[in-house]
Amino acid sequence: MLLLGAGHAQLAVLAALGREHMPGAQVTLVTTHERQLYSGMVPGVVARRFQVEDAAIPLAPLVQRAGATLRIGRAVAIDPGARAVTLADGARIEFDVLSINTGPSLDRDRIAGAREHALFVRPIESFVEFWQRTRRLAHERPLAVVVVGNGAAGFELTLSVRHDLGPRASVAMISDGPLLPAYPEAVRERGTRALKRANVQVLPGLCTAVSARHVEIGPMRVACDVPILAIGSDPPTWLAGSGLALDAAGFVRVGATLQSASHPHVFATGDVSVRDDDKHPRSGVYAVRAGPALALNLRRFVAGGELQPHRPPPRSLNLLSLGDGRAIASWGEWSAQGRLMGWWKDHIDRSFIARYRAP
Repeated sequence: MLLLGAGHAQLAVLAALGREHMPGAQVTLVTTHERQLYSGMVPGVVARRFQVEDAAIPLAPLVQRAGATLRIGRAVAIDPGARAVTLADGARIEFDVLSINTGPSLDRDRIAGAREHALFVRPIESFVEFWQRTRRLAHERPLAVVVVGNGAAGFELTLSVRHDLGPRASVAMISDGPLLPAYPEAVRERGTRALKRANVQVLPGLCTAVSARHVEIGPMRVACDVPILAIGSDPPTWLAGSGLALDAAGFVRVGATLQSASHPHVFATGDVSVRDDDKHPRSGVYAVRAGPALALNLRRFVAGGELQPHRPPPRSLNLLSLGDGRAIASWGEWSAQGRLMGWWKDHIDRSFIARYRAP
């Protein structure tokens, strides 16, 4: 069995295997780094409320307890018919069962000049490394930072950047539509007020180009030293020629049992997938919830047992960090804001990390 990616759901698979090995199964985890940085804590890392190590889950102990093998590498091709994955170094890894949970990707060519000049929030390891360099540069001179993206990631990072760099920096957000479009109106209003209090300029429009000293919004040019792209997820490029059933955007189509719509020996969860039967937002919350179901169905598939449908909750608790220890909480149409919500978010995030660090 091959686990491709160490996303939220795949961590649950490893933990389940650590509690009870799968007899007769050889399990390999292929991932790009020896640790997994938890995306929910990255804004806190940027705001200096956490150290990088606080948000990191070392993978080797998890893999060892699971009786699995860790392979550091990056997939460049999948052939589900031949049951093989090709890595960037040319290695070919065969499998009987494949589980894909690689997390979201960002198309570096979606905006002109972004590949050469922008700081992408994915992969997280690279973003954190480059942000630490940005901090050092900010000590030398005031910086103009522009975050491109009006979703949860862009919103949280904008406020975290403001908290980290302080009033000397100029911080702006480019929003190509309503702020926090996936959230109810009350949350959007709270978010708008939070940005205003933090002296963040919201620039409406679509970012069309990035250069060494500017970002462009149509015909308008805005001075920028550090453009940060948090523009939503794209499917990995290697899915396009895989032969797996994909939706119009290029994500893996799966059913209630988390199996591929075209290849039942391939499972997919998280931002790389889309449910045919139950549409829900791309969010780490749903990937975490899918973890136990994925672990159970992989075990039953290998053993020839009956698979169980996974039913995502109709609503989920969402907590948006405001960078200063406060947060906005929402559950359906209900919302609240303050330091208690910030403590709640910190507690949930630290508990998630502790769950996979525990011996």
